Amino acid sequence: MQPQTVFFSDKALAERYQVTRQTIWRWVRENRLAKPVKLAAGSTRWTQAAVEKFEEAAK
Repeated sequence: MQPQTVFFSDKALAERYQVTRQTIWRWVRENRLAKPVKLAAGSTRWTQAAVEKFEEAAK
């Protein structure tokens, strides 16, 4: 059995880092945060691995 991939929405990341959703997207434009994965129309998410990489780089 394969481990399930955990995904985060822009809203979840904004809450996690206590910033606005606009800040999350600005970080993407500035290449500070990886581009999200498009799961379906209207469903864009970041993987847990991408979030952990961002957090390590911010240390």
